[in-house]
Amino acid sequence: MSEQNCVLCVCAKVTSNRECQIDQHHRNQCQYCRLKKCFRVGMRKEAVQRGRIPPSHAGISPASMVGVGGDVGGGQGMGAEFFNGQPVSELISQLLRAEPYPNSRYGAQCGQQLAGGNSSVMGIDNICELAARLLFSTIEWVRNIPYFPDLPVSEQVALLRLSWSELFILNAAQSALPLHTAPLLAAAGFHSSPMPADRVVSFMDQVRVFQDQVDKLTRLQVDSAEYSCLKAIALFSPDACGLSDPAHIESLQEKAQVALTEYERMQYPGHPQRFGRLLLRLPALRAVPANLISQLFFMRLVGKTPIETLIRDMQLSGSSISWPYVPGQ
Repeated sequence: MSEQNCVLCVCAKVTSNRECQIDQHHRNQCQYCRLKKCFRVGMRKEAVQRGRIPPSHAGISPASMVGVGGDVGGGQGMGAEFFNGQPVSELISQLLRAEPYPNSRYGAQCGQQLAGGNSSVMGIDNICELAARLLFSTIEWVRNIPYFPDLPVSEQVALLRLSWSELFILNAAQSALPLHTAPLLAAAGFHSSPMPADRVVSFMDQVRVFQDQVDKLTRLQVDSAEYSCLKAIALFSPDACGLSDPAHIESLQEKAQVALTEYERMQYPGHPQRFGRLLLRLPALRAVPANLISQLFFMRLVGKTPIETLIRDMQLSGSSISWPYVPGQ
């Protein structure tokens, strides 16, 4: 579409600067200004001529990602997509498409399995298995996002070893994993592996911190695009040990930050403080000890095997679906 060919332009009639309001409710009033907005967030012009490609998986609902042509967006070579009525950059589109499972899958399963509450032991086992599947989804996601697969495997492992617990907390909040059962999980752990009373008090304090971080994300009503950006920012940390080029990793982190900045500016123009609030969640997530998450969710499945070791093995093997530590795989 060009300005000359656009028959739906209204900007020339109502404004002098040819800038129409483009939001969820007015995006179809002027196709010219809508297209300009897409280009500003990184859409490739050739994508308009090629049309759209069907989605590669069912993890993103058709209602949430609609392309310029009105179809559901997909393919790797695509430019901007529409999410909640607003164009998003190609990076955010790729991050969203990398999600291997629907966001609501885990929370819905857990709710069904815990309904009635008369089988606490079975409920604990189910939650632990669902937590392992969340870990699967993290590994699958990083393998399909931009830039990460191009890194040496040793650096991929280094980034995951540092960030896996942050990614898990973000996934737990996004998928509505029922963390009200965390004290129950802790109690089961104490029964199988007793600890001194002072350590119990300290451990339960950490459990409450963990729950509080998830609650804060929930109260912010973080959407899928924001979760994807936050996960990319957490993953591409130049602080990981063993990186050959930390500056390159930092540049990838900055790309995700810029994408989130632009998304917030367009999606939440009336909430200029939202970007800062989201970004401030990440240091708080890192303050949650990784061994707390290991002991809560994975001790019953893998014993004392460090999660970092399992992540390394999954990444080196190139497969997480056949991970042998989860029942029923």
